[in-house]
Formats: sequence, C-alpha cells, structure tokens
Amino acid sequence: MARLKSRSHSYWDSFSFVGLVFATLFFCGSVTPSLLPRPYFVQGVLSGFSLAIGYGVGVFLLWCWTFLELPHPSEVLATRFKQASVIGTSLVFLGSTWRATEWQNSIRERMELPPVESADPFWFCVIAIVVACVLVAIARSMIFGGRKLSRGLERFVPRRIAISVSTVVVLIVATMIANGVVARGMLNFADGFFLKADLLIDDQIEQPNRSLACGSEESLVDWELIGRRGKDFIAGGPTREEIAAFTGEEAMHPIRVCVGMRSVDGEDARAELAFEELKRVGGFDRKVLIVATPTGTGWLDEGAVDTVEYLHHGDTAIVSAQYSYLPSWITILVDPSRSRRSATALFDKVYAYWTTLPKDERPRLYLFGLSLGSFGCEDAADLLETFQDPINGSVLSGPPFPSHQWQSLVAGRNPESPVWLPTFRNQSMVRFTSQINTLDSGKAWGPIRNVYIQYASDPMVWFSPSLAWHRPEWLTSPRGPDVSPGLRWSPIVTFLQIAFDLPMATSVPIGYGHNYAPANYIDAWNAVTEPEGWSNEEISRLKQFFKPTEE
Repeated sequence: MARLKSRSHSYWDSFSFVGLVFATLFFCGSVTPSLLPRPYFVQGVLSGFSLAIGYGVGVFLLWCWTFLELPHPSEVLATRFKQASVIGTSLVFLGSTWRATEWQNSIRERMELPPVESADPFWFCVIAIVVACVLVAIARSMIFGGRKLSRGLERFVPRRIAISVSTVVVLIVATMIANGVVARGMLNFADGFFLKADLLIDDQIEQPNRSLACGSEESLVDWELIGRRGKDFIAGGPTREEIAAFTGEEAMHPIRVCVGMRSVDGEDARAELAFEELKRVGGFDRKVLIVATPTGTGWLDEGAVDTVEYLHHGDTAIVSAQYSYLPSWITILVDPSRSRRSATALFDKVYAYWTTLPKDERPRLYLFGLSLGSFGCEDAADLLETFQDPINGSVLSGPPFPSHQWQSLVAGRNPESPVWLPTFRNQSMVRFTSQINTLDSGKAWGPIRNVYIQYASDPMVWFSPSLAWHRPEWLTSPRGPDVSPGLRWSPIVTFLQIAFDLPMATSVPIGYGHNYAPANYIDAWNAVTEPEGWSNEEISRLKQFFKPTEE
C-alpha cells in the first residue's frame, strides 16, 4: 500500500508546473463562445482536449528551453513566478467558469433560443479532467517509449541527435497508428453504422405507383436499393394537386430521380443509371432541370427542392445520385473527393445529352448542392468545357471550407464587403446572400446566375486548419449578426472550438448554423431561375407557407 502511495505521489509530482499553467489557460479559452451553443458534455470533451493540448504546449516549450540550454531562473525568482502564476491562473479559471453561462447565452440569444440557467460548470469540469487525464496518459506512454529509444541510441550517436531521432520516430509511429488503426477503425465503424441506418425501411414510405415515377414497378431504379434518404426525396415532394391548390393555377407532377449507393456500384454506373431514368420519365421535356448533389448521407434539403417546384408549378426535374452513407462533416474530413467524382460523373452525362437538344426546346439547366454537395458541384460544370454552351446557373448553400472556387471568390471579393457576405466584382455572375435577402442589388445579372447562401454562424463554412495559428477574417468588424460578440480568436483553442462545432452544425434552429431556411432558398431560386408570374406578395406568401412551425 505504501509503495502504491509512493508511486502515486511520484506520478503526480512528475507533472510540469509550466504545463499545468498552459493547460489551465487553454481550458479557460475553451469555455468562451464559439459559433454554436454547446451542451455541458460537449463542452467537457472540448475542454478536456484543450487541457491536454495546453499541457502539451507548456511541456514542449519548457523542453525547447532546456534543449537549447538556455539559463534557468534562480530559485527565488522561480518561486515567485509560481506564486504569481497560481494566483493569476486561479483568477482566470474562476472568472471563466463564472461567465460560461453568460457566454453560452450570448450565442443562444442570437439564434432565438431560450437562455439556459446554468452551463453546468461542475459537470463539464469533471468531464474535462477525465478526458484530459486519459489523453495525457496516452501521450506519456508515447514519451516513455521515446525515452527508451533515445537511451538506446545514445550509445551510438550524440545525445541531441538521439533525442531528435527518437522524437521523430515516435511522432511517425503515433501518426501511423492514429491514421491506420484508430481513424480507419472509427471510419469503418461509422460507415457500417450509417449503412445500417440507410437500410432502415420506413413503412410509411410507399413505393410510387405512377409509371413515370422513379422507383415504380416500371422504373429502371429498384425501389428497395434507393436508400432511406433517396426514398424520402422521391416520395416526399409536393404533388401536382398540392401545388395547384397553393398557386391557384394548373400544375404538373414534379419529376424526381435518385439513384442510391446500393443501386449499382461506381460513380459512373450510378450516373448512367440516373441519366437513363431521367430520360425515361421525361426530365428533358421540363422547363427547369436541376442536377442536384446531396449531402454525405444522400439527403436533399426539402426546403431547397420543394420550393423550386412550387415556383415553377411542378414543371421541373431534379436528378441526384448518392455517393456516401456518412454525414457531410465526416465525409469532408475523410474523403471529400467522393462528392466531386459523383457530381462530375452525373453532370457530364446530363450535360452531354442536353447540348444535343435544340436550344429553344431544351430545359434550362441548373446545379444545386448543399454542404458537401456544394463542394461537389463547384467543379462539376468545368468552365472551359461548358464555355461554348454554358448552363444557366446554380444555387449552392453552406459551401464547406475546402471549396476552392468559393475560396477564390471570397478572397477576390470587393474590398468594402465583409467575408461572411461578400460581393464579387459587378455581381453579374455570382452573388452571396444570408438570412436577409441581399440578391436584389439593383445591378444587372449576366446570362449565368450563381448564388451562394451562407450563414456567418455556419462552422462547415468557416472551419479551417489555419484557425490554429491565424486569426480569421470573419472575426473582423463588422461580424455576422448571428455571431456572438464574445467570440475571440485564440491560437489552437479557436481551432478546437470550431472543430467541435462541426458535428453540431445542424443542431441549431433553422436559419442558423448549417440549417438553411426555405425562405433563403426561395430568394435564391427566384433570383437564379426567374419563375414567371410571381409578385413580391406571392413570394412572401410562399415563404410563410414554408416557414418552419414551432414545436
């Protein structure tokens, strides 16, 4: 027992004071606001990672000081430094936990959420300590292995070289294990989990009985292989009767075509099947044809697709192909090229046939994508390949951070416009909008109309690895109306905060985060597709019709 106590004391005494100071400061930074409100258990895990990384930063800086053989302070100066550090970090810790509730409510207020009485600081502190201890224990095991290796190498090479080589080896091994074992294992688990979710069959989703409906008995696409999200898309749209009842005019049955991951293997094969089904059901005979790239799970936002069908009285065709079972925030981190390959394959099939049709008889051709779908759409219609016969435009919402075309447009924005709501050149080809419609700028559109919808509070848009070392432009003044004034950039910590916001991007009310409102889609489709016969009053009535009901 005494021996166990001795080892326990020895273990705790081995912690670095400098590391603990940095850990506390990182913890305090982690409870400040980010883009989205956080429940206490998410805050606890985030703060745990912050504690562990902060401790590692402190230890690393101290190691660098020692490695470079820089002078150490005297014992008296070191003691005074420790005393001042303990007092300072204690005050910062108490102030941060005290203000945690206020900071969370500063985000909730902007998202029209009721305030919370408490951020539960006790519980998120407990969770943070547990998570940090586990992470530090893992890191110490790696360091122990590195020291053993270093001691072995010191017999053959100088000490500094031995330390450097052993450090590099440990980092390489850790990275290989993390990527090859942990990450791959988690990815396989997630892929299997979401595959099972995709296999779930909702008894309320009935197979279409119209012969010209995708998934019917006469369809080229097997209903049972479309997938859960695909079935929702095909069966969930408005009927001709529902559209006519709202508009008071004659309407058509909107055409929806979707091919699931299990329908056929490979992006090219799925694109071919979707194209042939689109021809079978008469998609090229409609006024508006939309090649839609879904999110990672194969989902197409009802607020985006239903609204354009109402605007054009059902004289529309929308074609889509699933490319993943995983949510967008996982797919974008693991293999975002899935979206691009799928979008390009489907667009190439549709576009090649569309260009053979008489220009005065063929439908107007558009692209649509939300989230990872937006990422895929950007490169689908290559400007050089479509220059001689361009498409009519696109509506892209929630463009994720790796979107190169979006990044280029934002970087080249007019200097007077903010990064979260930019204007690009004369706005004839590309326009941006947010919660409030900014598309009616009074300037003339060109022949191709492209609209980006993005919210200042959407972490999928604003996350970036550079957050770890660079203050983002979206935090400069003026900042977006749905961003807390208490959000401040801190190295590494802000990166962790926004990274933890990603899985919760759709957990906020519609109109914030990564939940795009039907009203914003109506404005975008109205600007891009120019539906006939819609007055401002009727547009407002349509927005009210699609306004989410409060639960």
